[in-house]
Amino acid sequence: MVLLQGDGDWAAGDRDQKQNQKQNQDPDPDPDPVMASSALWSRRCFTWEEIAQHSGQGPPPQDRWLVIDRKVYDISHFYKRHPGGARLLSSHAGQDVTDAFVAFHVDKLLVNKYLKPLLIGELAPDQPSIEPTKNKMLVKDFRELRASVEKMGLLKPNKLFFFLHLAHILLLDTAAWLVLFYFGTSLMPFIVSLVMLSTSQVQASWLQHDLGHLSVFKKTKWNHLLHKFVMCHLIGASAKWWTLLHSRHHAKPNCFQKDPDIDMHPFLFTLGKKFSVELGIKKKKYMPYNHQHKYFFITLPPLLFPTYFHCHTFYIAYTKRYWVDLAWMLTFYIRFFFTYGSLLEIKSLLAYYFIFRMLESSWFVWVSQMNHIPMDIYYDKNLDWVSTQLQATCNVEQSLFNDWFTGHLNFQIEHHLFPTMPRHNYWKVAPLVKSLCAKHGIEYQCKPLLTAFADIVHSLKNSGELWLDAYLHK
Repeated sequence: MVLLQGDGDWAAGDRDQKQNQKQNQDPDPDPDPVMASSALWSRRCFTWEEIAQHSGQGPPPQDRWLVIDRKVYDISHFYKRHPGGARLLSSHAGQDVTDAFVAFHVDKLLVNKYLKPLLIGELAPDQPSIEPTKNKMLVKDFRELRASVEKMGLLKPNKLFFFLHLAHILLLDTAAWLVLFYFGTSLMPFIVSLVMLSTSQVQASWLQHDLGHLSVFKKTKWNHLLHKFVMCHLIGASAKWWTLLHSRHHAKPNCFQKDPDIDMHPFLFTLGKKFSVELGIKKKKYMPYNHQHKYFFITLPPLLFPTYFHCHTFYIAYTKRYWVDLAWMLTFYIRFFFTYGSLLEIKSLLAYYFIFRMLESSWFVWVSQMNHIPMDIYYDKNLDWVSTQLQATCNVEQSLFNDWFTGHLNFQIEHHLFPTMPRHNYWKVAPLVKSLCAKHGIEYQCKPLLTAFADIVHSLKNSGELWLDAYLHK
């Protein structure tokens, strides 16, 4: 239904959907005109207050409703079957998700087919189209901006751009092995090979990110297929695992208990000013947070990939039975240990593997966190789409190096507002987004790359000091 990173999964679940329709006695997708007319007359009208009560919270039955274009949908039984993940859909229960629905779904005709059986009513005529917690004029202006973006063709991919990007990934991947093959395994070739493979892996991470967002091909199935090749075969991780986590991050960035990217709070770090003070007042201390800006360097950047991600991607793929992903992932490890195992002894091979994973992890963490950790982190406030994304994201200055080094995630604001937009078009829409922000008094942050890196450390230090002060004196 909503906030799905891959509409192709809907087609794959068509058979299950039909079976569920029979079991639940859902109406025929194409009912008789007379019966359809009767159903319309019996359709209920709701207020925003009524819809907000069906958020899945509180005592049973814990119904979950959503609003899309004034239509009300009951997802109480469907959300667990949602291809994008149950937690993703559940996190929007009781809210209007029109802009999120438009942002994430490429094939809306296909998805609308699955919405029909979930429709239970619509907003009452006296109810505004925009929720009271959201900025009506900002929503209106952003929807006009999105319409302009579509007319300008900024959602259309340049296949040559992505082909050349994939080619340079494969070239670096091959060169990393050839360096060891031709120059031996002494220290210098060993280091040069490590740098090449680490670079190839990070650039592959940026490409799989593009594919996961359905921004490389017009047809969803081709995005899914190449996503498995890049993520599973070239990197060795599950494509579906990534989609489950990353979809939730995009839908509710920096929202505690909804964005998995900040799950490290409070067990490893304390994040955000408000949370840090609250944690200190409650006298909770899982780590010496006042030193977190120091131990950050030796924990999250070098260890995220070799430890947590390694275990978690296999755990999710196995428990959710992503057998195709697992098969693709095994091809990476077979290829790696066969090719490099023929050149390196077992100890050197294991060292090579974990060092390149640590280098890859460090590169990825610094880039991915520079746009979010220094920003506002708190509970979901159910703000409008633009406000939600702008409070949690910031940009880094454009340059050819920054674009390549960050996979164009230096345009994090534009990426979050238009998640299916091909990255080579971010710079084109950026001036329009700046104008929108200026009109509505929203801060549009853009920093130099090194400043953005430093802000991660400064933010962690500030949060740690706020926690310590509250812990000791409040």
